[in-house]
Amino acid sequence: MTLAMSLGMTIGIRKTLFMMFGEVLGVATVVIAAVFGVAALMLNYPTAFTVFKWLGGAYLFYIGVQMWLSKGKLSLSNDSNAPLEVSGKALFSQGYITAVANPKGWAFMMSLLPPFINSDLALAPQLTALTLIIMLTEFLCMMLYASGGKTLKHMLGNSGNIKLVNRVSGSLMMAIGLWLALG
Repeated sequence: MTLAMSLGMTIGIRKTLFMMFGEVLGVATVVIAAVFGVAALMLNYPTAFTVFKWLGGAYLFYIGVQMWLSKGKLSLSNDSNAPLEVSGKALFSQGYITAVANPKGWAFMMSLLPPFINSDLALAPQLTALTLIIMLTEFLCMMLYASGGKTLKHMLGNSGNIKLVNRVSGSLMMAIGLWLALG
């Protein structure tokens, strides 16, 4: 959500949609994998979960550092109305990797989904319904954050202030990365 807000602020909602689509597909990947037994794998091999947690935390920390130091793709250009040139493929990839590398997302899905699966009913319709509901919720929340970022950009109106917000967002992302890795 912090990434959606920062991107909404710096590159606008339309370009942020690429990241959101990647994020939503990443969340769908996590949901499907959790339903098909990754939960059992992670519970039986806690070392694998710990390694995954460290890698996810390191990745989020890296994203935070990039946001904090941003002078290129995540910061404002000289003309605050000019769109930044960031490839949709890079944004999509960033969203997907962020979702899949988030160990809290995995833990949440592994604990949330099993009670909603009824072993007496066909798995495909249940999985489809759960995945679509989760994807829609994720997308709507990211749209709210990206819209909030765009609104915040207009309220701040000064590129120095926006860089400050990017640094605060980057610091929060680094803190979340540390928390995931160490928590």
